[in-house]
Amino acid sequence: MKHFYVKLLIMLSFFGLVAFIPDHFLMPENFYLHKGDKFNLHLLTGENLVKEREVPYTTTQTTKFMIYEGSKKTDLSKITKNDALPLLNYNLQDDGLVMVEMNTNELNEIPREDFIPYLTEQGYDEIADKLKNSNALNFTEKYNRYLKTLITVDEPRGNAYEKVLGDDFEIILKHNPYKLNYGDGLTGQVFFKGKPFTGQVMLYIKTASGNVYPQKFTSDASGKVYFSVTREGIYLLRATRFEASKGKDADYESWVASYTFAFSNHNDEPNTYKEFGFGDKH
Repeated sequence: MKHFYVKLLIMLSFFGLVAFIPDHFLMPENFYLHKGDKFNLHLLTGENLVKEREVPYTTTQTTKFMIYEGSKKTDLSKITKNDALPLLNYNLQDDGLVMVEMNTNELNEIPREDFIPYLTEQGYDEIADKLKNSNALNFTEKYNRYLKTLITVDEPRGNAYEKVLGDDFEIILKHNPYKLNYGDGLTGQVFFKGKPFTGQVMLYIKTASGNVYPQKFTSDASGKVYFSVTREGIYLLRATRFEASKGKDADYESWVASYTFAFSNHNDEPNTYKEFGFGDKH
């Protein structure tokens, strides 16, 4: 019975921390649009590509909000109002691939009883041991997010899918997902501060039924991961990095990069995604 309560406390500590730092990801209402359509974009939180809630635009936490349409780029932070929900309601004037990126950061206070067990559980023993010597009741986390999404407007031409935007933590694709067929290979590449990132990369695929299929990869020395498009639906690539903070405003710092796109093997592409509450059909 004693061992049961110890395990329960560890589990509660872990889930308590997760509640403080949920995943954020960009989710278009439609990934397949036509010239002249309205492009509605949402910022969602939740684990494993499952929506928990929608987040409004926050001016103070957003460091970059851009849309790339071919050679045209627009600074969305200049036209988006604080608390906007959804984030974006935008008229698409050109065809081809369209990329949106959003970078945010924030500081979170995490209770000591949640934080230290989590660090130990995740293998960050050196950081945990250092913080055990602190008398602080709470620790501060600086959380940096680098979010991307890719849609197609009519013909999926252009190279926005592999465009390097120069962010501190960044995922790109080496193939155009909107030109792939079932079973084709797709390569993702991750960079941290301009250099290839070697570490864990997660892939989540959410189908029209609402089922989510996760896959875990480790990027190679060039920062690449390799997988195939074997299911129709929404794809999310996600990578994280974590270390003790070098600044004075936080005890540790984490970076998250994510990239959402869609894959369909049919000529009639899906227009809405009911699993996120954006439509009645897929």
